[in-house]
Amino acid sequence: MKIDLHSHILPKEWPNLKQRYGYEGWIQLHHHCKGEAKMMKDGNVFRVIQENCWDPQVRIQDMDQSGVTLQVLSTVPVMFNYWAKPKDTLDLCHILNDDLAATVHKHSKRFIGLGTVPMQDPELAVQEMYRCVKELGFPGIQIGSHINDWDLNSQELYPVYAAAEKLSCAIFVHPWDMKMDGRMSKYWLPWLVGMPAETTIAICSMLFGGIFEKFPKLKVCFAHGGGAFPYTVGRIEHGFNIRPDLCAIDNKINPRKSLGRFYTDSLVHDPLALKLLVEIIGEDKVVLGTDYPFPLGELKPGNLIESMEEFDNALKEKLLAKNALQFLGLEKKQFD
Repeated sequence: MKIDLHSHILPKEWPNLKQRYGYEGWIQLHHHCKGEAKMMKDGNVFRVIQENCWDPQVRIQDMDQSGVTLQVLSTVPVMFNYWAKPKDTLDLCHILNDDLAATVHKHSKRFIGLGTVPMQDPELAVQEMYRCVKELGFPGIQIGSHINDWDLNSQELYPVYAAAEKLSCAIFVHPWDMKMDGRMSKYWLPWLVGMPAETTIAICSMLFGGIFEKFPKLKVCFAHGGGAFPYTVGRIEHGFNIRPDLCAIDNKINPRKSLGRFYTDSLVHDPLALKLLVEIIGEDKVVLGTDYPFPLGELKPGNLIESMEEFDNALKEKLLAKNALQFLGLEKKQFD
C-alpha cells in the first residue's frame, strides 16, 4: 500500500475572481489548449499545468501505473490568498473545498481531502475548519508556512490550533510566499532554497514558540522533508543552549526534545538525506509525499523509500502508508 500525503489539485474552472471580489491579485485558469492550462495572475503566466492537475481520471491512471493506492489532495499553495480580504478568501475556500469534496466523494477509495481555510482571520479559519471536518469529511487541512506577518508561533493562531486539537484535525504545513526578487530572482532559487528555508522557519517557530507544549494533541506534518531542519537541528539546539536569552524566551524546553512530536513527508530526493530524516524525525513520523503533479516532486512515487537497502520491510511499510494513516486518524480497512 502506498499513500501519497503530498499532492496538489485544482478545480477545472472557477469564477472570475477579479469580477467577483473587485480587485486584482487572484489566480485564474486559462485553458489555452487541450490537456493544458495556464495559471494566470494579473495577466501574467504564473505556471503552466497539465490536465493531471484537475482531472481525477488522469490522476487515477497515473496512480495505477505507479502503484499509489491513495492520494491525499490539497490545493496549490498560491491559492491560499492570505493577503486578501478574509471574507473573500473564505468564499474562495468554499469553492475549492466543495470541489475537492466532490472529487473525494466520487472516488472515495482513491482520494482523501485536506481543506484550505482563511488563516488570516482565525475566527473564519476555525469556522471553515469545522465545515471541512464535520460536513465535508476531511481529516485535515493544509496551511502555509506563515500567515502574512505571523509565523506559526503567533498567539493569533492559538484558536486554530485549539480547534484542530478538538476536532483531531491534522495540519499539513506547506511553504509558500517565498522571496522572489533580488538575489532570489535567478536559478529557481525560491523553490530550491526558499521553500526549504520557509519550512525550517515554520518548524523552529513552532518549537521555540512552545506550540507542541501548549497543544500536545496537535498533529502537524511539514512538507519537503522538513526543509533544512533535519540537517541543522544540531545548530538549532546549540543556539538554544548558548543563547537562551534569544532562543528560549517563549519555551524553556530544548527543541531536540520535541523530536517525535511532529511529522514530515519524505520528499528529499537523496538516499542519505532520507536516512538522516528518518533518524532525526523518527521511524513513525515520516510519510510518503511526492508533490504530484509538479516536476520538482518525486516522479516515481515511493521509489526512494523502496530503494533503501538499509530499511527493512516493516519500516518501508510505515513510511509508505502506516504513518500516513496514523497522522490522518484513518484505518487501512476503510480503503480495502
